[in-house]
Amino acid sequence: MQTDEVLSLLKDVAEQVINPRFRALADGEIHEKRPGDLVTDADREAEVLITAALNEAYPDAVVLGEETFAGDPALMDRYAAAEHAFTVDPVDGTKNFVHGSKDHAVMVSETVAGEAVRAWIWQPQHEVGYVAEHGSGTWRHDADGTQRLTVPERGDAQLRGRTSRRAWIGQSLAGLEPMTLTWVSCGIDYPKLVEGEADYILYAGAAPWDHVPGSLLLAEAGGRLGTTEGVTYSPRDIAPPGLVAAGSPTAYDHVCRALASSAHLP
Repeated sequence: MQTDEVLSLLKDVAEQVINPRFRALADGEIHEKRPGDLVTDADREAEVLITAALNEAYPDAVVLGEETFAGDPALMDRYAAAEHAFTVDPVDGTKNFVHGSKDHAVMVSETVAGEAVRAWIWQPQHEVGYVAEHGSGTWRHDADGTQRLTVPERGDAQLRGRTSRRAWIGQSLAGLEPMTLTWVSCGIDYPKLVEGEADYILYAGAAPWDHVPGSLLLAEAGGRLGTTEGVTYSPRDIAPPGLVAAGSPTAYDHVCRALASSAHLP
């Protein structure tokens, strides 16, 4: 599938099964995979449609969908070993979606030999898409057209951080400004980071469907995603100790050094 065809697929699926349920979910359409971990019929139906299209176009590729993985944990090992694979997050930010927040997204990434080569994020309620291709940059698609994105230069300005680790909210790293909560959706977080609304984000979890798309968007825009121990993120690393997403390699290094000297963090 051409790159623009995949973005169109995400738009079409969102229009078919996600948008009609926004702020209109029935009680029977909301479920718990685990206590506090929500999934909706929109998640499940969107994943089925996206996966079917990818399987038809690429029958030899492994498609790692968040909801399929919940019922087939061995899928993660097949994905990690695959020469050609896709990740699918049908509704990233499900809690936001359930609670009526527009901050949710549909995300897909493509990997070859364990490296991200293409990535797509569609924010259906904001009607904005983000696409990245290895070596070809990161692009924003909206009603005004298509724009290439690079992370804005901030010079020596104080780094502004966000975190998904709720115990770290309000904490400071080695004199940096106190961290605030992310937008609670990687499909919102990474574009916000690329567009300069934060300088770094600390993540506790690191499922491939959450971070592979954003890793390529960030890298192609001039940023860096890596572990808290200073190792560049790999799509095949299915359980890193924690992640630092930063708008520049310099900011990434600064945050990693600050983490190493911040033993007071809970």
